[in-house]
Amino acid sequence: MSHPQEKPHRNTLHVEDARVLAHDSYPGKQFVLRVAAPLIASRARPGSFAHIQCGPALPMRRPLSIMRADAEQGWVEFLYKDVGIGTHELAQRRIGETISMIGPIGTLFTPERSRPRTLLLGGGVGIPPMVFLADMLRGEAHWQPLVLMGSEVPFPFSARPSGILVPGMPEGVIAAMPLLDDWGVPNRLASLQGYPGCYEGYITDLARSWLDSLSDTQRAEVSVYACGPHPMLAASARLAGEYDLPCQVSLEEFMACAVGGCAGCSVRVNTVEGPAMKRVCVDGPVFDASRVVW
Repeated sequence: MSHPQEKPHRNTLHVEDARVLAHDSYPGKQFVLRVAAPLIASRARPGSFAHIQCGPALPMRRPLSIMRADAEQGWVEFLYKDVGIGTHELAQRRIGETISMIGPIGTLFTPERSRPRTLLLGGGVGIPPMVFLADMLRGEAHWQPLVLMGSEVPFPFSARPSGILVPGMPEGVIAAMPLLDDWGVPNRLASLQGYPGCYEGYITDLARSWLDSLSDTQRAEVSVYACGPHPMLAASARLAGEYDLPCQVSLEEFMACAVGGCAGCSVRVNTVEGPAMKRVCVDGPVFDASRVVW
């Protein structure tokens, strides 16, 4: 019998009544929620998420990726979109209210030190983990992150022309997320909606333009990290495979329990023992893209 501490998810989760500190709305029914949750904040890392009770009358929780966390100040931040009963109820929460949360849950992004040129791809509500990962990477000079974000609704921030030059970007692609620009993290935006300064197309095509501008030596230092809708992740996996780059993806699936009990979020992956079903909540959400059966 294994010792309890050998189980990777033993004693790693907290059930916490989080107090709403800020709740800002953006076009496209998007919201940024910041809560005081010191226990979750102390363990949150890029790739982890929280399972949130959206309202007192809704016992079924909703999983939300963590976008930012400050362990010292004890807050956690989420970006989400009002798309259903649960998130619509969550959008009604006001400053000072408490929200029950379980977290942080899930496997994490693990940057490869041998590949310091980190290409971060975030689509729609897949943007939060990329912001969190960029925040972590910027803390060490070893890493050279580039964040590319795509959205077909207005971005949940006021984009501005970037002050950071990014070689390989098509002419006129200058729109950036102010937060990342202020951090000194190169980033660009893509959309099919004709937003000013954005690349007119998919972020994987924008990533291809950047990759093609690199030398073979530079490209050998690149690793890819992605989160977003399933088609975008599949395209990211194909792009990484084409350039022979390692790629980690954070999968998005409907979840019931989010702690590994119901197996309702299982996906098919290839392992060394053969094909297997893995739970996105606790075996993921981060997986090696080359092993996912797309």
